Amino acid sequence: MSTTAPLHHITITRPDDWHLHVRDGEALRTVVPHTAAQFGRAIIMPNLKPPVTTAAQAVAYAGRIRAAVPAGMAFEPLMTLYLTDNLPADEIARAKDAGVVAVKLYPAGATTNSDAGVTDIRKTYPTLEAMQRAGMLLLVHGEVTSPDIDLFDREAVFIEQQLQPLRRDFPELKIVMEHITTKEAAQYVAESDPFLGATITAHHLLYNRNAIFTGGIRPHYYCLPVLKREVHRQALVAAATGGHAKFFLGTDSAPHPAHLKEHATGCAGCYTAHAAIEMYAEAFDAAGALDKLEAFASFHGPAFYGLPRNSGTITLKRESWTPPESFAFGEAQLKPLRSGEALPWKLVA
Repeated sequence: MSTTAPLHHITITRPDDWHLHVRDGEALRTVVPHTAAQFGRAIIMPNLKPPVTTAAQAVAYAGRIRAAVPAGMAFEPLMTLYLTDNLPADEIARAKDAGVVAVKLYPAGATTNSDAGVTDIRKTYPTLEAMQRAGMLLLVHGEVTSPDIDLFDREAVFIEQQLQPLRRDFPELKIVMEHITTKEAAQYVAESDPFLGATITAHHLLYNRNAIFTGGIRPHYYCLPVLKREVHRQALVAAATGGHAKFFLGTDSAPHPAHLKEHATGCAGCYTAHAAIEMYAEAFDAAGALDKLEAFASFHGPAFYGLPRNSGTITLKRESWTPPESFAFGEAQLKPLRSGEALPWKLVA
């Protein structure tokens, strides 16, 4: 990473987003350009309605995403399949041949559009065995969904009850524990073997659960896994800024129409793609670790996925700017996180 003292500018290798939601249809024209302006590639989540469960569907979806990339921008969607109880093992070979890089495990009912998710991990073992043989990654939403487990404990319980047995049964299956939110997850990943990595979002680095309730219910800070206590936020910051290659950038940017976020049963998800790298820079700057941002954002993810680093660069400037209050989102409005609030870093090139 090259910098100019006293760190008014930072130039880093073009980063990637290893966990992204872009939805489909008209929404793509709003959200895809935000990501393409910052990132060279992004892992695209498959939880559409209906979910992306075949190689052919993934290829078609990638085509729709590429069509939404503005002219002159170089951006590559990295496609995934949605793991269900019935995803056939032989679909993995077709997916691998089509360029699909991973399969996503959602426990049934864990988050947005997860109703078709896995009800019993053992039902998926033939497919996981095929993935292990093919070298295809498994991406996990690491929460249990049992109603008798407290919402704030579901990640730690998932590690104990599901992830540890899964890793014993498939020791060479590469797994990404996505959007980790707890000190337990950070410690578990850091101490594990090279087959386990984790993504961390900007909002989990910047905020604890007080953000959801400051001055009233703030639905645009509600996401799943939910923001946790300050001790967990601090553990995530330490993991992200510590230079450990197992942790890398994944925004989990998740757009929802504002009227469905600001609702009696509001949707889970924070939209951060409009200013993602700026928010990460803010978090790393606050930790005195701007020199570690490039590795976290641009190096660790490609290394874990076995892909080359991007060749271009981006430059951030220490300059206050204010994102718009909202963006057009089809016939609705999309309110981003920090809408109308000043951000201290700005992408300038």
